[in-house]
This record gives sequence, C-alpha cells and structure tokens, in this order.
Amino acid sequence: MKFGFLRTACASPKLCVADCTSNAHEIINCVKKASGEGISVLVFPELCITGYTCADLFMQATLEEAAVCALKEICEHTRDIPVLFAVGLPLTAGCVRYNTAAVCFKGKVLAVIPKTYIPNYSEFYERRWFTPYDGYAPDSIELGGTLGTVPFGTDIIIRDKSDPLISIAAEICEDAWVPLSPSTRHALAGATIILNLSASNEVVGKAAYRKSLVQSLSAKNMCAYVYADAGHDESTTDMVFSGHNLIALNGTVKAESLPFSECTFTAADLDMERIQRDRLRTTTFAQNASAERGTKAEYRFIDICLEDNIFSKDTGARISGGTDPHPFVPDSAEKRQERCLEVVEMQAEGLAKRLRHIHAKSAVVGLSGGLDSTLALLITARAFDKCGIDRSGILAVTMPAFGTTGRTYRNACSLAVKTGATLKEIDIKESVKKHFDDIGQDESVHDITYENSQARERTQILMDLANMTGAIVIGTGDLSELALGWCTYNGDQMSMYGVNSSIPKTLVRHLVTWFAECAQNKGDIQLSEILKDILDTPVSPELLPPDGSDISQRTEEIVGPYELHDFFLYYVLRWGFSPEKIYFLACDALLGKKADGTGTAYTKEIILKWMRSFYKRFFSQQFKRSCMPDGAKVGTVNLSPRGDWRMPSDAVCSEWLLRLDSIGTTKC
Repeated sequence: MKFGFLRTACASPKLCVADCTSNAHEIINCVKKASGEGISVLVFPELCITGYTCADLFMQATLEEAAVCALKEICEHTRDIPVLFAVGLPLTAGCVRYNTAAVCFKGKVLAVIPKTYIPNYSEFYERRWFTPYDGYAPDSIELGGTLGTVPFGTDIIIRDKSDPLISIAAEICEDAWVPLSPSTRHALAGATIILNLSASNEVVGKAAYRKSLVQSLSAKNMCAYVYADAGHDESTTDMVFSGHNLIALNGTVKAESLPFSECTFTAADLDMERIQRDRLRTTTFAQNASAERGTKAEYRFIDICLEDNIFSKDTGARISGGTDPHPFVPDSAEKRQERCLEVVEMQAEGLAKRLRHIHAKSAVVGLSGGLDSTLALLITARAFDKCGIDRSGILAVTMPAFGTTGRTYRNACSLAVKTGATLKEIDIKESVKKHFDDIGQDESVHDITYENSQARERTQILMDLANMTGAIVIGTGDLSELALGWCTYNGDQMSMYGVNSSIPKTLVRHLVTWFAECAQNKGDIQLSEILKDILDTPVSPELLPPDGSDISQRTEEIVGPYELHDFFLYYVLRWGFSPEKIYFLACDALLGKKADGTGTAYTKEIILKWMRSFYKRFFSQQFKRSCMPDGAKVGTVNLSPRGDWRMPSDAVCSEWLLRLDSIGTTKC
C-alpha cells in the first residue's frame, strides 16, 4: 500500500425483494464495478441477497436455499476479482436461523458473521425470524458445495498479511446502536476497519442521528467505519429506506451518500496510518485493549493478501476527494465562522484566567501593524471585556525603527485607538544606535545583530513598561513562527503570556478576517477597513530599511510560504508521518496551485526545497521553544514543552533529510 491508503466503498444496489437470483446479479455487477475503480474493500447492505423486508418469507426453506445458491453464484463470478466484500443473507445453523454477513474474497467465503443484537421494538420484529448470536453456536457453518465449511462467529478479524495496518471485522445494523457495540470489542482486538451491513429505515431526524452515530463509533474506536444502508428498493408496506451510506475515519466523515439520492455507490480513500498513529498517541487505547483481553475469549484471525490495492503499485492514483491544502482551516465558510469563534473564545478565556489569577488590571502589547500583533491586541481586548476591566488598561506600544513603513505605523496607531487601548509611541532608532556604539556594531551592516538588536530593544521596553504599571506583557508570536524559529531569542520570542502560541499563521489570517467581518456587521466600518488593510500588508518583521515607502523584507520570500510550512507542520506534529508521505500529500494538495500572494505555482522542486528548509529549521530552533512562555493550547497541534511537544534541543535532522534526498522530484 502506498503510504497507508486503502480505497473502500459502500454499495446499495438495485434490489428485488425475495428475488435472490436477480439480486446476486446486481451484487456481482457492483463488485466488478468496484474492481474497475480500484476499490479493495466493499460492503453491501444487510440481507441484501434476499432483501431485508421479506418478513415471514424468511421462514420459507425456498428463500434460504435460494440465498445460499445466490451466494455460491456470487463467489463463482468474483473468483478472479481482488475485492474483499461483505454481503448479507439468512443462514441456519442447526435449528437456529441467523441474520448474517458473509465476507468474500476471490471466490471464497472467508467468514460468516452473525448479528448479535436483534431489534424487536417499534417497527422492528426481527426476533420473529432471527435469533441473536450469543457466542454459544458452533464456530463454523456448513455452506455446502464449493463453499464448504466456513468460520462462524463474531470473534473473527480478517487481516491483510501484506499490510499490518489493515484488519477487518464486521457488525450488522442494530449492533451499532447498542451501548457496547461489537465494533468496540473488534477495535480493541486489533480491527482497524469495521464493516456494517445495515437496513436502517428512515423517520424524521434519523439520518442526522445515524451520521453522528457512525462518526462517534469511528472516533471512540479509532477506526474506519464503512456503513452500507439498504436503498429505496427495500421500501415496502410500512417502511421507507434511503440508502444513506457513510464512510468515516477517526470521527471524520470521508464520504456520504445523501438519503434518497440516486447514488448507489459511495467510495473513499482511507489513510489507515492515521488509525495507527492515533492509537499509538492515545495510550489509554492500549490500556483498554489490555483490560478487555483479560475478560474475553481470544479472536480468530484469517489472513489474506490485498496485493492489488491500487495504491500499492505505481499507478499514479490520486486520493479521491483530494488532500486539504489548509489542514488548520475548515474549508466551508460556515465551519470557518464556527472555528474562529471557538478559537477566539479559547484564546481570550486563557488570558482572562491569567489576568484574574495575578489580579492584573493592565497589559502591555507591542503593536507593529502586522497580523500577529493585531490578533494579540484583539484577543487582549476581548479578555479585558470578560474580566470587566476597562480597555484603557491595555497599553498598546508602537516602537518605530529602521524598517517601519508608514502603512504599518498608521495601522498600528489607528487600531489601538479603535479598540479603546491606550496608545504609546516610543521611537527606538536612537537607543538602538547607541547600543550599536556600545557593542561596536556598524550601523551600515544589516546582519543578524542589526535585526535582533531591534527586537530585543522592543522586548526590553515592553517588560520595563509592564513593571512600571503592574502589567503583563502579551506575546504576539504564532505557532508557525515557533516551528520555524522565526523569532529573536529573548526578543519577540519572550513575553509573560503568549496568546497566539497555538495559532498557525494560515489560521491567524482567518481570525483577523473574522474580526473584520464582525466589526462590519456591527457597523464599525472604520475598524473593519483597518483590519482589511492589515490583511493586505505583506508579512514582515520590518527590521531592515524599507525600499522607499515599501516593505523590503518579506518573510515568505526568506523562510518560504506559510501555506507550505503549516501543511508540513500539521503532518509532522499531528500524525508523525514520514517525509516521503508528507511530500506525497503536499504534491496531491498543492502541486500546480499558485502560492498565496506571489502568483507562482508550486512545483515539485519548490515543495521539496521548502520541506528541506522546514526540517532544518524545526530541529535547529527547538532551543527557542524549550523556554517559551505560557499560552493556552487551542488545537491538536501545539509546541509547548510543558504540553504536547518535548524534544531535545540537540537533536539532529539527518535521518529526515536523508529521506528527502531519496525522494528526488518524480514520486508524486
């Protein structure tokens, strides 16, 4: 498998109730279609060979015999097709009839999984025809003919011996709706993919509940959950079915067919490594699995080989649905609004708690007219409101120096006034020149000392002002800058509380946009226009003299596009993926896309160049993060040495760079 991807699908084929022969042909056609589309794992609805709504016909020997014959026909016509699929049918073991799922692969029935929980309430009367599986039935079932004797039970996991990330188990419809689903036991026993063969009728509001249920099961069990629902052809007598198919991974819906749509086939490419990484990260999963093993019988494992996985060969297969180029930012406007409000509230509440704890009535913010300090001031104002402190207690300090442009200076001053903060201007050019004289620095040499002297002078001023007023210095640096070390040690790297320390640069921009929209909606057009102009200003530390009236020092031309670095940061920290996989994902997400603000299209060479830069900077700059100030954790990716990221400052990145060297520019 290429980087852990697996293509899966749900099918809700056309169906004729009680016509097993016709239904078998539809199932065979679906399996062939799946193979043609590179699908490795396919699941059909509950009792799809007979139809779920056969009612008392289930007690007819003719129907069950026809179902078994149809299963044999399905296997015979799919023996050369490398798709693992699960179909539903009624089967009798001794004197007991079960509602079952037959898991098939290359002409064989690998296992038969009976339904554990049989509903007999409201519109459901399944106990009239089926017996719930209680674990005491024989561990095999005789299907006869070419199918022979097959493993039977709910203690079965099918493993792909060519890839340890793939382990498949199944449950049937109602099994998912009980408090302790079989899927939970399956996951704790090692299953990473749960197949659910379902016939779930519709009533008002049920589709939303069903979706949340599938999301929840895939989230708490840290697995892929592939849910196939009976289609509208099952609608008969007193019930309506909609074919609401769902595929979820770790709590995120990857694919969904809307209820009552004409879509009968729903597919998604699943990143199976995410399951492994989440289970490794969340150590209580292993603890729970260990406890469960002490109370339950051992599982049986059946090994197969999905060697024809479309991602296992160099087919140039692309990830269905694509890879999100901005993993920190929701793609829909509605979700962005929700996310921004949630993040802003967390930032403000974290700072408000600190202000209350130290009984502070004032705060000092260094205001540059850039995005980060703008967000820091807006969050500080919100925190003051939460604490009931007058905003005049916010001392917004602008400190023009050699690189300050008129645009950023004006925006800083205007923003301070509009937010109700107290504005203080301290020009630091002369004090920095005096410092140059003291240490013997040539003012005409624009080196690292030239730049860092300004940053440290500003921090010194902010700290001293805080001491004078009993205030707290608010840090403005963001998560992306911390990852790259794009800050001056003991300069802007240091503060008394960093409100942006968990916010990546790509999200900072959207948060400021959100504040601008809020201001406009409230009729504060002037504040909205100030924020929009700040958003349009190139990202820069402004530590070098400007080019006339324009900014000469553009951060993204020096360290690379934040769009790329945030992408790398997310997959390095959140998932711990290899450089090769991150490069593959970056190409899938960004290749050919024009970089924000430059108009230059991303190429493989550009992606690889900045990826190399990212790893070098990330490793070499850990010493700045090892002593970073407090700041509230907002997202799943965080660099605080007291929380999510503990890394030695002396670690080297040679192993990661060697991986990049092996990539070249031809493996996307």
